[in-house]
Amino acid sequence: MTNSMPRRFSFLSGLVFLGVVFALSLSAPVSAQTAPPLSVKVGFLRQQHSRDTISILDIPAPDDGFAGAALAALDDNTTGKFLNQTYSIEDVALKFGEDPVAALKTMVSHGVTLVLADLSAPDLLKIADAEHGKDVLIFNISAPDDALRQQECRRNIIHVAPSSSMLSDGLAQYLIWKQWPRWFLIKGSHPADALLAKAFEHSAKKFGAIIVGEKTYVDTGGGRRSDTGMVQTQKLMPLVTQNLPAYDVLITADESQVFAGYLPYRTWKPSLVAGSAGLVPTSWASSMDQWGATQLQNRFMALAHRAMNKRDYNAWVAMRMIGDVVSHTNSNDPKAVHDYILSPKLRLGAFKGVGLTVRPWDQQLRQPILLSDGRTIVSASPQPGFLHQTDVLDTLGFDRPETKCTLK
Repeated sequence: MTNSMPRRFSFLSGLVFLGVVFALSLSAPVSAQTAPPLSVKVGFLRQQHSRDTISILDIPAPDDGFAGAALAALDDNTTGKFLNQTYSIEDVALKFGEDPVAALKTMVSHGVTLVLADLSAPDLLKIADAEHGKDVLIFNISAPDDALRQQECRRNIIHVAPSSSMLSDGLAQYLIWKQWPRWFLIKGSHPADALLAKAFEHSAKKFGAIIVGEKTYVDTGGGRRSDTGMVQTQKLMPLVTQNLPAYDVLITADESQVFAGYLPYRTWKPSLVAGSAGLVPTSWASSMDQWGATQLQNRFMALAHRAMNKRDYNAWVAMRMIGDVVSHTNSNDPKAVHDYILSPKLRLGAFKGVGLTVRPWDQQLRQPILLSDGRTIVSASPQPGFLHQTDVLDTLGFDRPETKCTLK
């Protein structure tokens, strides 16, 4: 009994001491308690996309692409609260003919070091070459051109958007798995159409399909809704597909959205249509609901009040990639971000059933390719039975032994 009082007094004294320390800590300057947050400034540089689409459902929204980055920034900032990091996006929508290099330099002057680029291949190369050797890392979220991953590759570009060859390989694997190997190819008359057609030809050779013939659909210009109305289109499309050799699938290469969307249900004979219309290979579709994707779709709908498209998704992936890397490295230095992205440490969750990584030889994001009919996800490639010695995702697009990329 006599010894309990000192012990009780000592315990109470300790509580008082801790209370005093806590009170002093509350009165201390904020700068003494925590370091300033790491500020991650990301630029979003985007071009104007054509509103002259076959379907009014495809007319791009004012926040096309950017909405996906904005959603990812919310995710990054949620994690950043616990890691003392903040994320912000500077959005620049280029007017027609505006210089992307000048816009990028303005961003850089504002402290931007990481840039999401929704640009054509020529403009993407312009900004990459202008910032070559400088502290800027660019994320390509839209240009599919294989040349950007091959002979025209750049060290300061990470390719989030799948390449044309990845898309064509994803479709080709499914068609071969279904035993539909005979294709007739109809391509548009624009340069981008020719590049996509070349990718389909390469995929056919790679997986054993046969292109039994091909035809070019010439874009003569004019107003689509006045010159190609329902009645006229209904008469025109059968003529385009008349007298063709026997085939299993009609493959369309129409990056410019001139004719492919009119082909389903209008061909001379009953035909399966794939490629730029019908069964379409893509990085994302608004009908995607597997591997937890419904919650991403719902959050995007709540934010943007519309469905998420492939550019939104690619931008979301790029921004989440940045957040994932910075959270692990606690650095927004472009070199540190670049090195981590190319390392085996990166394994990004992106609602596709597997962790996504980046190919070190051409800096292309590995990812499954979705095959969509516009209403549902028909399948996702790689398909069963297509094997690879290291990573089955490398059956899509140019593999290491095929690469012509020399990073510079």
